[in-house]
Amino acid sequence: MEEIQSAVAKKLLEINTIKVQPKNPFTWASGWNAPIYCDNRKILSYPETRDFICKQFCALIREKYPEAEVIAGVATGAIAHGALVAHELGLPFIYIRTKPKGHGLENLIEGDLQPGKKVVIIEDLVSTGMSSLHAADAVSNFGGDILGMLAIFTYNFPVANENFAAKGIELTTLSRYQVLINQALEMGEVSENDIESLMSWREDPANWGK
Repeated sequence: MEEIQSAVAKKLLEINTIKVQPKNPFTWASGWNAPIYCDNRKILSYPETRDFICKQFCALIREKYPEAEVIAGVATGAIAHGALVAHELGLPFIYIRTKPKGHGLENLIEGDLQPGKKVVIIEDLVSTGMSSLHAADAVSNFGGDILGMLAIFTYNFPVANENFAAKGIELTTLSRYQVLINQALEMGEVSENDIESLMSWREDPANWGK
């Protein structure tokens, strides 16, 4: 799996989907200073990378969840990726809104989900895991049987691991922070002198750089 995670990390760095800037950090919407920024929506503009990501998701589902009956994408970043995976596997697709639609049927889940159906959820990025698990709650509340969640990338924060464990939902990601930093070092995107600071950020992102 680590070989695949390295290959995915390399592709994400090559198309600037993920940028690592320890000396010129980003400010996230949460107010955190961060040496990394991830925008997986860019993947959709690169057919070769887009196809590679889809194939890796499909391979994982065939291996881990061959009994899957429905693919769900989390809005908005994973809608397209989830739809591509569902198409490749020949399975129904639904997507989960961040909040109910404000008119009409006020749906939180778009598409047809029959109670008891076995669902694999596709996510693009996991940080603390709260928004991803909110989407999982929506599927469970609708009667879906969640087999697991797959994501393109995770910062692998300890709090996220705790949150998924508390919900009893298995998270599998195509790549993760530690593997990406090693790949960035190999590609010359960061230096050996940056590694300690980059790794300390993952342990305490709220206070990093203060």
